[in-house]
Amino acid sequence: MALSLQEFNQQIHLKFVPALDPNFKPAAVWLAAFAKKAKALQGPQQTIAIMREHQTLFSTKVQLLPLTPEFAALNFFLLERLCKYLLWSKGGHTIFIPGQKELAQKLQTHYQTVRKFDDDLIGVQVYGQNLRFTSEEIPAVPPPHFPPCKKQADGCRVGIDLGGSDRKFAAVKDGEVVQTGEILWDPYHQPDPNYHLTQIDDCIAQAAQHLDHVDAIGVSSAGIYVANEVKVGSLFRGVAPADFKAKIAPLFKTLQKKWGNVPLVVANDGDVTALAAAYSSGQVPVLGVAMGTSLAAGYINENYAITGQLNELAFVPVDFRPDAPCDEWSQDSGVGVNYFSQQAVARLIKQTTLPIDQNLPFPQQLVAVQELMKKDDPQAAAIYETIGTYLGYTIPLYYQFDPFKQLLLLGRVMTGKGGEIMQAKAQEVLAAEFPSLAAQIHFGQVSERDKRHGQAVAAAFLPEIKK
Repeated sequence: MALSLQEFNQQIHLKFVPALDPNFKPAAVWLAAFAKKAKALQGPQQTIAIMREHQTLFSTKVQLLPLTPEFAALNFFLLERLCKYLLWSKGGHTIFIPGQKELAQKLQTHYQTVRKFDDDLIGVQVYGQNLRFTSEEIPAVPPPHFPPCKKQADGCRVGIDLGGSDRKFAAVKDGEVVQTGEILWDPYHQPDPNYHLTQIDDCIAQAAQHLDHVDAIGVSSAGIYVANEVKVGSLFRGVAPADFKAKIAPLFKTLQKKWGNVPLVVANDGDVTALAAAYSSGQVPVLGVAMGTSLAAGYINENYAITGQLNELAFVPVDFRPDAPCDEWSQDSGVGVNYFSQQAVARLIKQTTLPIDQNLPFPQQLVAVQELMKKDDPQAAAIYETIGTYLGYTIPLYYQFDPFKQLLLLGRVMTGKGGEIMQAKAQEVLAAEFPSLAAQIHFGQVSERDKRHGQAVAAAFLPEIKK
Protein backbone atom coordinates (compact mmCIF):
# COMPACT_ATOMS: atom_id res chain seq x y z
CA MET A 1 0.00 0.00 0.00
CA ALA A 2 1.32 3.46 -0.92
CA LEU A 3 2.55 5.66 1.92
CA SER A 4 1.22 9.20 1.51
CA LEU A 5 2.90 12.40 2.66
CA GLN A 6 0.07 13.06 5.07
CA GLU A 7 0.41 9.60 6.63
CA PHE A 8 4.16 10.01 6.93
CA ASN A 9 3.74 13.43 8.56
CA GLN A 10 1.40 11.98 11.18
CA GLN A 11 4.37 9.98 12.47
CA ILE A 12 6.36 13.14 13.21
CA HIS A 13 6.02 14.61 16.71
CA LEU A 14 7.67 17.71 18.19
CA LYS A 15 8.66 18.49 21.77
CA PHE A 16 7.74 22.13 21.12
CA VAL A 17 4.53 22.83 19.21
CA PRO A 18 4.31 26.41 17.83
CA ALA A 19 1.70 28.24 19.92
CA LEU A 20 -0.21 29.63 16.94
CA ASP A 21 0.62 26.98 14.33
CA PRO A 22 0.29 23.47 15.79
CA ASN A 23 0.53 21.64 12.44
CA PHE A 24 4.06 22.87 11.61
CA LYS A 25 6.28 20.08 10.24
CA PRO A 26 9.89 21.36 10.32
CA ALA A 27 12.04 20.27 7.40
CA ALA A 28 14.97 19.28 9.64
CA VAL A 29 12.85 16.88 11.72
CA TRP A 30 11.10 15.57 8.60
CA LEU A 31 14.43 14.85 6.89
CA ALA A 32 15.71 13.04 9.98
CA ALA A 33 12.57 10.88 10.11
CA PHE A 34 12.87 10.12 6.39
CA ALA A 35 16.54 9.16 6.78
CA LYS A 36 15.68 6.82 9.68
CA LYS A 37 12.97 5.09 7.66
CA ALA A 38 15.16 4.86 4.54
CA LYS A 39 17.96 3.28 6.57
CA ALA A 40 15.60 0.76 8.16
CA LEU A 41 14.26 -0.23 4.73
CA GLN A 42 17.76 -0.27 3.19
CA GLY A 43 16.90 2.19 0.42
CA PRO A 44 19.54 3.28 -2.14
CA GLN A 45 22.02 6.10 -1.56
CA GLN A 46 21.58 9.03 -3.95
CA THR A 47 23.86 11.97 -4.75
CA ILE A 48 22.36 15.28 -5.86
CA ALA A 49 24.57 18.00 -7.33
CA ILE A 50 23.90 21.50 -8.62
CA MET A 51 26.16 23.26 -11.12
CA ARG A 52 26.66 27.00 -10.86
CA GLU A 53 28.61 29.51 -12.91
CA HIS A 54 32.23 28.78 -13.86
CA GLN A 55 31.60 25.04 -13.64
CA THR A 56 31.43 24.97 -9.83
CA LEU A 57 29.44 22.25 -8.12
CA PHE A 58 27.76 21.70 -4.79
CA SER A 59 26.69 18.15 -3.98
CA THR A 60 24.89 16.39 -1.16
CA LYS A 61 23.89 12.79 -0.44
CA VAL A 62 20.60 11.36 0.71
CA GLN A 63 19.27 7.85 1.26
CA LEU A 64 16.02 7.22 -0.58
CA LEU A 65 13.24 4.86 0.34
CA PRO A 66 13.16 1.71 -1.82
CA LEU A 67 12.40 2.60 -5.45
CA THR A 68 9.01 0.88 -5.48
CA PRO A 69 5.57 2.32 -6.35
CA GLU A 70 4.46 2.52 -2.71
CA PHE A 71 7.24 5.02 -1.90
CA ALA A 72 7.35 6.87 -5.25
CA ALA A 73 5.42 9.92 -4.05
CA LEU A 74 7.54 10.37 -0.90
CA ASN A 75 10.82 9.95 -2.81
CA PHE A 76 9.72 12.56 -5.35
CA PHE A 77 8.61 14.96 -2.62
CA LEU A 78 11.97 14.63 -0.89
CA LEU A 79 13.97 15.23 -4.07
CA GLU A 80 11.80 18.14 -5.17
CA ARG A 81 12.15 19.89 -1.80
CA LEU A 82 15.93 19.31 -1.73
CA CYS A 83 16.27 20.63 -5.28
CA LYS A 84 14.25 23.69 -4.32
CA TYR A 85 16.53 24.26 -1.33
CA LEU A 86 19.68 23.96 -3.44
CA LEU A 87 18.38 26.27 -6.16
CA TRP A 88 17.66 29.14 -3.80
CA SER A 89 20.45 28.66 -1.25
CA LYS A 90 23.34 27.62 -3.48
CA GLY A 91 22.12 28.76 -6.90
CA GLY A 92 22.67 26.98 -10.19
CA HIS A 93 21.20 26.03 -13.53
CA THR A 94 21.74 22.25 -13.81
CA ILE A 95 20.83 19.61 -11.21
CA PHE A 96 22.33 16.12 -11.49
CA ILE A 97 20.48 13.11 -10.10
CA PRO A 98 22.70 10.31 -11.44
CA GLY A 99 21.00 7.11 -12.54
CA GLN A 100 17.45 8.33 -11.84
CA LYS A 101 16.14 9.03 -15.35
CA GLU A 102 12.45 8.83 -14.49
CA LEU A 103 12.77 11.07 -11.41
CA ALA A 104 14.91 13.59 -13.33
CA GLN A 105 12.33 13.77 -16.13
CA LYS A 106 9.53 14.20 -13.63
CA LEU A 107 11.41 17.04 -11.91
CA GLN A 108 12.09 18.68 -15.28
CA THR A 109 8.36 18.70 -16.08
CA HIS A 110 7.53 19.90 -12.55
CA TYR A 111 9.85 22.92 -12.83
CA GLN A 112 8.50 23.80 -16.28
CA THR A 113 4.93 23.90 -14.96
CA VAL A 114 4.26 24.00 -11.21
CA ARG A 115 7.61 25.66 -10.39
CA LYS A 116 7.71 28.02 -13.39
CA PHE A 117 8.53 30.91 -11.04
CA ASP A 118 11.80 29.23 -10.05
CA ASP A 119 12.66 28.40 -13.65
CA ASP A 120 12.05 31.98 -14.81
CA LEU A 121 13.90 33.72 -11.98
CA ILE A 122 16.76 31.37 -11.07
CA GLY A 123 17.18 29.77 -14.47
CA VAL A 124 16.50 32.43 -17.07
CA GLN A 125 16.99 35.72 -15.22
CA VAL A 126 20.02 34.77 -13.10
CA TYR A 127 21.81 32.17 -15.23
CA GLY A 128 20.45 32.93 -18.70
CA GLN A 129 19.00 29.48 -19.36
CA ASN A 130 16.15 27.22 -18.31
CA LEU A 131 16.77 24.92 -15.39
CA ARG A 132 17.88 21.45 -16.40
CA PHE A 133 17.42 18.23 -14.45
CA THR A 134 19.45 15.28 -15.66
CA SER A 135 20.26 11.69 -14.71
CA GLU A 136 23.73 12.02 -16.22
CA GLU A 137 26.82 11.29 -14.14
CA ILE A 138 28.16 14.27 -12.23
CA PRO A 139 31.09 15.77 -14.17
CA ALA A 140 34.50 15.94 -12.55
CA VAL A 141 35.37 19.59 -11.95
CA PRO A 142 38.09 21.23 -9.85
CA PRO A 143 36.99 22.40 -6.39
CA PRO A 144 35.96 26.08 -6.40
CA HIS A 145 38.36 28.71 -5.10
CA PHE A 146 36.91 31.39 -2.85
CA PRO A 147 39.49 34.08 -2.02
CA PRO A 148 39.46 35.16 1.63
CA CYS A 149 38.36 38.70 2.52
CA LYS A 150 40.68 39.20 5.49
CA LYS A 151 41.43 42.54 7.07
CA GLN A 152 45.16 42.32 6.61
CA ALA A 153 44.63 43.19 2.94
CA ASP A 154 46.76 46.18 1.99
CA GLY A 155 46.38 49.07 -0.42
CA CYS A 156 44.03 52.02 -0.78
CA ARG A 157 40.53 50.61 -0.88
CA VAL A 158 37.03 51.99 -1.37
CA GLY A 159 34.00 50.24 0.09
CA ILE A 160 30.43 51.31 -0.64
CA ASP A 161 27.11 50.09 0.74
CA LEU A 162 24.12 50.82 -1.49
CA GLY A 163 20.93 51.00 0.55
CA GLY A 164 17.43 52.03 -0.44
CA SER A 165 17.64 55.47 1.21
CA ASP A 166 21.36 56.25 1.39
CA ARG A 167 24.75 55.36 -0.07
CA LYS A 168 27.47 54.76 2.52
CA PHE A 169 31.19 54.82 1.77
CA ALA A 170 34.42 53.89 3.53
CA ALA A 171 37.97 54.84 2.60
CA VAL A 172 40.46 52.25 3.88
CA LYS A 173 44.26 52.45 3.69
CA ASP A 174 46.44 49.44 4.60
CA GLY A 175 43.64 47.91 6.63
CA GLU A 176 42.78 51.05 8.60
CA VAL A 177 39.57 53.04 8.12
CA VAL A 178 40.46 56.60 7.05
CA GLN A 179 36.97 58.01 6.56
CA THR A 180 33.31 56.93 6.41
CA GLY A 181 30.23 58.81 5.28
CA GLU A 182 26.75 58.56 3.86
CA ILE A 183 24.81 60.36 1.14
CA LEU A 184 21.04 60.34 0.66
CA TRP A 185 19.51 59.12 -2.58
CA ASP A 186 16.20 57.75 -3.90
CA PRO A 187 16.95 54.91 -6.33
CA TYR A 188 13.80 52.78 -6.28
CA HIS A 189 11.69 54.71 -8.74
CA GLN A 190 14.39 56.21 -10.96
CA PRO A 191 13.88 55.05 -14.57
CA ASP A 192 17.08 56.59 -15.93
CA PRO A 193 20.00 54.11 -15.72
CA ASN A 194 22.42 57.06 -15.87
CA TYR A 195 21.05 58.26 -12.54
CA HIS A 196 22.24 55.03 -10.92
CA LEU A 197 25.60 55.14 -12.68
CA THR A 198 26.39 58.73 -11.70
CA GLN A 199 25.17 58.37 -8.12
CA ILE A 200 27.22 55.23 -7.46
CA ASP A 201 30.23 56.77 -9.20
CA ASP A 202 29.87 59.83 -6.96
CA CYS A 203 29.87 57.59 -3.88
CA ILE A 204 33.16 56.01 -4.97
CA ALA A 205 34.59 59.49 -5.67
CA GLN A 206 33.61 60.72 -2.19
CA ALA A 207 35.68 57.94 -0.64
CA ALA A 208 38.54 58.36 -3.12
CA GLN A 209 39.02 61.97 -1.97
CA HIS A 210 40.44 60.60 1.29
CA LEU A 211 42.99 58.28 -0.37
CA ASP A 212 46.21 58.80 -2.30
CA HIS A 213 44.85 56.62 -5.08
CA VAL A 214 42.39 53.73 -5.52
CA ASP A 215 43.71 50.15 -5.63
CA ALA A 216 40.40 48.30 -5.25
CA ILE A 217 36.65 48.86 -4.95
CA GLY A 218 34.16 46.70 -3.03
CA VAL A 219 30.39 47.04 -3.27
CA SER A 220 27.64 45.80 -0.93
CA SER A 221 24.15 45.84 -2.39
CA ALA A 222 20.84 43.98 -2.11
CA GLY A 223 20.19 41.65 -5.02
CA ILE A 224 21.70 38.80 -6.99
CA TYR A 225 25.06 39.34 -8.67
CA VAL A 226 26.94 36.86 -10.84
CA ALA A 227 30.49 37.72 -11.95
CA ASN A 228 29.83 41.38 -11.03
CA GLU A 229 26.77 41.56 -13.29
CA VAL A 230 23.43 42.70 -11.88
CA LYS A 231 20.92 39.88 -12.30
CA VAL A 232 18.22 40.91 -9.81
CA GLY A 233 18.34 44.18 -7.87
CA SER A 234 15.58 45.99 -5.99
CA LEU A 235 17.49 49.29 -6.25
CA PHE A 236 16.89 49.25 -10.00
CA ARG A 237 13.21 48.31 -9.97
CA GLY A 238 12.24 51.55 -11.75
CA VAL A 239 14.40 50.84 -14.81
CA ALA A 240 12.68 49.43 -17.89
CA PRO A 241 13.72 45.87 -18.87
CA ALA A 242 15.53 46.96 -22.04
CA ASP A 243 17.52 49.64 -20.19
CA PHE A 244 18.22 47.20 -17.36
CA LYS A 245 19.75 44.70 -19.77
CA ALA A 246 21.74 47.32 -21.70
CA LYS A 247 22.92 49.61 -18.89
CA ILE A 248 22.22 48.18 -15.42
CA ALA A 249 23.40 44.59 -15.90
CA PRO A 250 26.96 45.74 -16.83
CA LEU A 251 26.88 48.83 -14.56
CA PHE A 252 29.72 47.77 -12.26
CA LYS A 253 31.91 46.68 -15.15
CA THR A 254 31.37 50.14 -16.63
CA LEU A 255 32.44 51.72 -13.34
CA GLN A 256 35.46 49.42 -13.13
CA LYS A 257 36.68 50.67 -16.52
CA LYS A 258 36.15 54.29 -15.42
CA TRP A 259 38.32 53.68 -12.34
CA GLY A 260 41.27 52.25 -14.27
CA ASN A 261 40.21 48.59 -14.22
CA VAL A 262 41.23 48.20 -10.57
CA PRO A 263 39.90 45.02 -8.89
CA LEU A 264 36.19 45.48 -8.21
CA VAL A 265 33.86 43.01 -6.48
CA VAL A 266 30.10 43.30 -5.95
CA ALA A 267 28.49 41.14 -3.25
CA ASN A 268 25.04 40.70 -1.80
CA ASP A 269 24.54 42.86 1.28
CA GLY A 270 23.61 39.83 3.36
CA ASP A 271 27.02 38.29 2.70
CA VAL A 272 28.75 41.56 3.54
CA THR A 273 26.78 41.87 6.78
CA ALA A 274 27.97 38.39 7.73
CA LEU A 275 31.52 39.41 6.80
CA ALA A 276 31.30 42.47 9.05
CA ALA A 277 30.17 40.21 11.91
CA ALA A 278 33.08 37.86 11.23
CA TYR A 279 35.50 40.78 11.42
CA SER A 280 34.07 42.13 14.68
CA SER A 281 33.87 38.77 16.49
CA GLY A 282 36.55 36.58 14.90
CA GLN A 283 34.07 33.68 14.87
CA VAL A 284 33.65 31.92 11.53
CA PRO A 285 31.80 30.48 9.69
CA VAL A 286 28.95 32.99 10.02
CA LEU A 287 25.32 32.80 8.91
CA GLY A 288 23.52 36.13 8.98
CA VAL A 289 19.71 36.14 8.78
CA ALA A 290 17.69 39.35 8.41
CA MET A 291 13.94 39.21 9.07
CA GLY A 292 12.33 42.29 7.60
CA THR A 293 10.13 42.96 4.59
CA SER A 294 11.30 39.57 3.38
CA LEU A 295 13.93 37.09 4.60
CA ALA A 296 17.52 37.79 3.59
CA ALA A 297 20.71 35.94 4.47
CA GLY A 298 24.46 35.90 4.02
CA TYR A 299 27.18 33.35 4.62
CA ILE A 300 30.94 33.57 5.30
CA ASN A 301 32.93 30.34 5.37
CA GLU A 302 35.75 29.33 7.71
CA ASN A 303 38.30 31.16 5.53
CA TYR A 304 36.51 34.53 5.72
CA ALA A 305 35.40 34.01 2.12
CA ILE A 306 32.14 34.80 0.34
CA THR A 307 31.19 31.71 -1.63
CA GLY A 308 28.99 33.36 -4.24
CA GLN A 309 25.98 31.24 -3.34
CA LEU A 310 22.56 32.92 -3.55
CA ASN A 311 21.44 32.61 0.10
CA GLU A 312 17.87 33.51 -0.92
CA LEU A 313 16.39 31.78 2.12
CA ALA A 314 13.04 33.51 1.59
CA PHE A 315 12.24 30.80 -0.96
CA VAL A 316 13.76 27.69 0.61
CA PRO A 317 11.24 25.21 2.09
CA VAL A 318 11.22 25.03 5.90
CA ASP A 319 7.81 23.41 6.51
CA PHE A 320 7.07 20.05 4.84
CA ARG A 321 3.33 19.68 5.52
CA PRO A 322 1.28 19.47 2.31
CA ASP A 323 -1.07 22.31 3.31
CA ALA A 324 1.60 24.74 4.56
CA PRO A 325 0.98 28.49 4.06
CA CYS A 326 1.52 29.55 0.45
CA ASP A 327 3.74 32.44 -0.64
CA GLU A 328 1.76 34.74 -2.94
CA TRP A 329 4.73 35.62 -5.17
CA SER A 330 6.35 32.24 -5.81
CA GLN A 331 3.13 30.26 -5.32
CA ASP A 332 5.02 27.70 -3.23
CA SER A 333 4.08 26.49 0.24
CA GLY A 334 6.17 26.25 3.38
CA VAL A 335 8.94 28.61 2.25
CA GLY A 336 10.94 30.81 4.62
CA VAL A 337 9.38 34.20 3.91
CA ASN A 338 6.10 33.05 5.49
CA TYR A 339 7.89 32.09 8.72
CA PHE A 340 10.64 34.70 9.24
CA SER A 341 9.50 38.13 8.06
CA GLN A 342 6.84 40.79 8.42
CA GLN A 343 4.63 38.49 6.35
CA ALA A 344 4.95 35.84 9.06
CA VAL A 345 3.84 38.33 11.71
CA ALA A 346 0.82 39.38 9.62
CA ARG A 347 -0.10 35.74 8.99
CA LEU A 348 0.05 34.88 12.69
CA ILE A 349 -2.01 37.92 13.71
CA LYS A 350 -4.91 36.16 12.00
CA GLN A 351 -4.60 33.36 14.59
CA THR A 352 -5.17 35.81 17.46
CA THR A 353 -7.91 38.19 18.57
CA LEU A 354 -5.54 41.17 18.69
CA PRO A 355 -7.21 44.51 17.79
CA ILE A 356 -5.05 45.05 14.69
CA ASP A 357 -6.47 46.02 11.31
CA GLN A 358 -5.36 43.19 9.03
CA ASN A 359 -5.82 45.44 5.98
CA LEU A 360 -2.89 47.58 7.09
CA PRO A 361 0.41 47.18 5.21
CA PHE A 362 2.65 44.53 6.79
CA PRO A 363 5.15 47.05 8.27
CA GLN A 364 2.33 48.79 10.12
CA GLN A 365 0.96 45.50 11.43
CA LEU A 366 4.44 44.70 12.76
CA VAL A 367 4.64 48.09 14.49
CA ALA A 368 1.23 47.44 16.10
CA VAL A 369 2.45 44.09 17.46
CA GLN A 370 5.64 45.70 18.74
CA GLU A 371 3.60 48.36 20.57
CA LEU A 372 1.52 45.64 22.20
CA MET A 373 4.73 43.83 23.21
CA LYS A 374 5.78 46.94 25.14
CA LYS A 375 2.70 46.27 27.28
CA ASP A 376 3.58 42.56 27.59
CA ASP A 377 0.46 41.49 25.70
CA PRO A 378 0.33 37.66 25.89
CA GLN A 379 -1.09 37.24 22.37
CA ALA A 380 1.64 39.43 20.89
CA ALA A 381 4.18 37.35 22.81
CA ALA A 382 2.62 34.20 21.34
CA ILE A 383 3.42 35.49 17.83
CA TYR A 384 7.09 35.83 18.72
CA GLU A 385 7.15 32.51 20.57
CA THR A 386 5.74 30.85 17.46
CA ILE A 387 8.37 32.41 15.20
CA GLY A 388 11.05 31.50 17.75
CA THR A 389 9.86 27.88 17.65
CA TYR A 390 10.00 27.93 13.86
CA LEU A 391 13.55 29.26 14.13
CA GLY A 392 14.72 26.71 16.66
CA TYR A 393 13.64 23.90 14.35
CA THR A 394 14.97 25.59 11.19
CA ILE A 395 18.50 26.44 12.38
CA PRO A 396 19.55 22.74 12.03
CA LEU A 397 18.30 22.80 8.42
CA TYR A 398 20.44 25.83 7.61
CA TYR A 399 23.38 24.23 9.43
CA GLN A 400 23.04 20.99 7.43
CA PHE A 401 23.87 22.79 4.18
CA ASP A 402 26.07 25.61 5.51
CA PRO A 403 27.75 24.80 8.85
CA PHE A 404 28.34 27.88 11.01
CA LYS A 405 29.65 28.80 14.44
CA GLN A 406 28.03 32.22 14.65
CA LEU A 407 24.39 33.02 13.90
CA LEU A 408 23.51 36.66 13.42
CA LEU A 409 19.82 37.61 13.71
CA LEU A 410 18.90 40.98 12.26
CA GLY A 411 15.94 42.88 10.82
CA ARG A 412 12.87 44.75 12.01
CA VAL A 413 11.11 41.60 13.23
CA MET A 414 14.00 41.09 15.69
CA THR A 415 13.59 44.58 17.17
CA GLY A 416 12.55 45.05 20.80
CA LYS A 417 11.14 42.60 23.33
CA GLY A 418 9.72 40.37 20.62
CA GLY A 419 13.18 39.70 19.23
CA GLU A 420 14.41 38.71 22.67
CA ILE A 421 11.51 36.26 23.03
CA MET A 422 12.20 34.79 19.58
CA GLN A 423 15.88 34.20 20.25
CA ALA A 424 15.26 32.76 23.72
CA LYS A 425 12.63 30.36 22.34
CA ALA A 426 14.89 29.30 19.48
CA GLN A 427 17.70 28.56 21.94
CA GLU A 428 15.31 26.60 24.16
CA VAL A 429 14.19 24.43 21.21
CA LEU A 430 17.78 23.90 20.10
CA ALA A 431 18.95 22.90 23.57
CA ALA A 432 16.15 20.34 24.01
CA GLU A 433 15.89 18.89 20.48
CA PHE A 434 19.42 19.36 19.12
CA PRO A 435 21.72 19.66 22.19
CA SER A 436 25.00 18.89 20.42
CA LEU A 437 24.29 21.57 17.81
CA ALA A 438 23.16 24.08 20.44
CA ALA A 439 26.55 23.77 22.14
CA GLN A 440 28.34 24.72 18.91
CA ILE A 441 26.38 27.82 17.89
CA HIS A 442 26.95 31.33 19.19
CA PHE A 443 24.24 33.95 18.69
CA GLY A 444 26.16 37.04 17.59
CA GLN A 445 25.48 40.73 18.14
CA VAL A 446 26.20 43.75 15.94
CA SER A 447 27.21 47.11 17.42
CA GLU A 448 25.36 50.28 16.43
CA ARG A 449 28.53 51.54 14.69
CA ASP A 450 28.82 48.35 12.65
CA LYS A 451 25.12 48.50 11.81
CA ARG A 452 25.69 51.97 10.37
CA HIS A 453 28.96 51.74 8.42
CA GLY A 454 30.17 48.19 8.97
CA GLN A 455 29.00 46.96 5.57
CA ALA A 456 30.83 49.70 3.67
CA VAL A 457 34.03 48.96 5.62
CA ALA A 458 33.69 45.21 5.10
CA ALA A 459 32.99 45.73 1.39
CA ALA A 460 36.37 47.43 1.03
CA PHE A 461 38.07 44.12 1.76
CA LEU A 462 36.16 42.15 -0.88
CA PRO A 463 38.61 42.53 -3.80
CA GLU A 464 41.91 40.70 -3.93
CA ILE A 465 44.79 42.96 -4.93
CA LYS A 466 47.25 41.09 -7.13
CA LYS A 467 50.88 41.62 -6.25
